[in-house]
Amino acid sequence: MGGVVRVLLVDDHILMREGLRKLLEIEEGIEIAATAGGGEEALSLLARIPDGERPQVALVDARMPGMDGVELVARLRTEFPDVAPVILTTFDDDDYIFGGLRAGAKGYLLKDVPPDELVAAIRRAARGETVLGGVAGERLVSALRETPAPAAEPDGPPGGLSEREYEIARLVAAGAANREIARRLHITEGTAKNHISSCLRKLGLRDRTQLALWVSGNEHRPGG
Repeated sequence: MGGVVRVLLVDDHILMREGLRKLLEIEEGIEIAATAGGGEEALSLLARIPDGERPQVALVDARMPGMDGVELVARLRTEFPDVAPVILTTFDDDDYIFGGLRAGAKGYLLKDVPPDELVAAIRRAARGETVLGGVAGERLVSALRETPAPAAEPDGPPGGLSEREYEIARLVAAGAANREIARRLHITEGTAKNHISSCLRKLGLRDRTQLALWVSGNEHRPGG
């Protein structure tokens, strides 16, 4: 991909944001289009930028207050699909790695990545390629090796939901809040919220109440 790659930096630590800005803005072919201290601010910024002028790549921290990186990635892929999210974080938790990739991240890098590799990753993500740092790549390969090929199952969860999404939907129907869901399933609260958003999107529902009613209807139908 020729030309300048416009980048959005999203990190709640101002020193990290400004450090990344100074690191990247001296690179030829990289332009820092905007910075944001959190997910809501990032989405608001993008909404004000005209089509065709938005950043091609968003570097997103994984752990942020309010809206974590996984949820922001999911929102970006839904609301701004022309922006390629790359998670850049100090955390190598499986929840963040696999949650981020499932949500639509084009890459997962740790903040100790060498500057030249970070710049190369940004350019690759702008071209639509997937970029994985060493730890994320190793975890992904390990998971593929350790997970046996699934046996054919004639009946899966209804509505096209994954097993985990249906499990979370049933907890929502039981009245569990995001924090309780996260505690019971040993996942982050942001990951729980991301799964609920995915359920609503797949089922064409508006809110948790409709999701609870949908679960109730499926649980009590004949053969359900």
